[in-house]
Amino acid sequence: MTRSDHEPPTPPVVDAAAVEALAKQVKGPVHVPGDEQYDAERAGHQTTRWHRPDVVVGALGPADVRAALAFATEQGLPVAVQGTGHALSAVAAQGGVLITTSRMTGVWVNAEAGTAWVGAGMTWERVIDEAAAAGLAPLSGSAPGVGAVSYTLGGGIGLLSRRYGFAADHVRSLDVVTADGTLRNVTETSNPDLFWALRGGRDNFGIVTGIEIDLMPITALYGGGLFFDIGSAAEVLTAYANWTTTVPDELTSSIALISFPDVPVLPPPLRGRYVVHVRVAYAADNLSAGEGLVAPLRALNPFIDTVAEIPYTQAGTIHNDPPFPGTFESGTALLGTFDADVVTALLEHVGPHALVPHVVEVRHLGGRLSQPPAVANAVGHRDAQYAVNVVSRLERAEIGDVRPAHERVFAALAPWATGGRTLTFLNGENDAKDVASAYDAKDYQRLTEIKAVYDPANLFRLNHNIPPAS
Repeated sequence: MTRSDHEPPTPPVVDAAAVEALAKQVKGPVHVPGDEQYDAERAGHQTTRWHRPDVVVGALGPADVRAALAFATEQGLPVAVQGTGHALSAVAAQGGVLITTSRMTGVWVNAEAGTAWVGAGMTWERVIDEAAAAGLAPLSGSAPGVGAVSYTLGGGIGLLSRRYGFAADHVRSLDVVTADGTLRNVTETSNPDLFWALRGGRDNFGIVTGIEIDLMPITALYGGGLFFDIGSAAEVLTAYANWTTTVPDELTSSIALISFPDVPVLPPPLRGRYVVHVRVAYAADNLSAGEGLVAPLRALNPFIDTVAEIPYTQAGTIHNDPPFPGTFESGTALLGTFDADVVTALLEHVGPHALVPHVVEVRHLGGRLSQPPAVANAVGHRDAQYAVNVVSRLERAEIGDVRPAHERVFAALAPWATGGRTLTFLNGENDAKDVASAYDAKDYQRLTEIKAVYDPANLFRLNHNIPPAS
């Protein structure tokens, strides 16, 4: 990473009078390069790539979004949107208009209906707490600091997924400003094509300011982590692979190989250690069976075992993802199977002998994720049984070493890969073919056709872009 990644662009060729007029129209802040708050407004959780827009607008609500889109259209500038938490697009905006939605906060739970309305600026942490007060839980991710709306629009694979499916499967309605500046409340009946496309196509079709989602009757989990020394990686990975073929849909899990740095923020047993970490979330109506389900993995003698009954408000402790921003590169692949042969291929490229200290996670899919939702959406590749995500922090390795190392891992896994990817784990420099790989072929074609209706000029193109059909 070079210093230029963090330096603002050359002062833009944007009409200063138009920017001044925009600032008077919107309630939120408007900044251009050189302004004192420009860097803070454009900063995100992923610090490898920073948006470097000509103008950044901190929208307080739909009216601000509409004004920013009108400005972008008049000035002939493309638009990027940046949400809360991890929601920085992997494709950083070079010029154009960046609209940040982090100020659009608010959560309203309807306990009787089992739903919640969530503003675009909310992370899962607040939604979890509000839902818990009503004895309910959202289909949140492993990290409470993730932006709820961007996560859901990308599909959303979380701790309850094998029981309930993708978070995108449980969206009731969306408030979205489309490229023409129209604020729409989009539902299955009001705008069926747009409703289908937004749930999976994310910010290609408009800027979502809030969503209404289903909540689940979950208050507690049997969950936590099992930590093993890397020396037993082959045994534990193989046992995990076999175990996942036996567990019920109520059990969602993953296994990760992690090289921990030797830093004081970590507990002493993990500092400077390479480990295998099994993450378990059993969400059943009766949690008493959880201990028996986890017993085969406990028999392998983990050196740390935190699996126990916990309230859903503590669900973030299962993965313990770092809450602070970081500079990292990642890639993803979907597998049709995960067995001893896959383990052997993976361990040839991952572990203490590898030049790059990756975090490699294998998530068990299947269950309700494999089934079509009650209301169809654009989330693809439901036939995949496992998702592999490889992450490398660039504080510990150079990007020139990281990218070839990732390519070697995915090449080794290619015989078992389905050819698809998951949108929420696409990170790095992705071309059009990479984006298309996140969808089934017919669905991708339909997405381009809907894009041609709602954004024919491809105003929303500083993202994992789906171009309009010609």
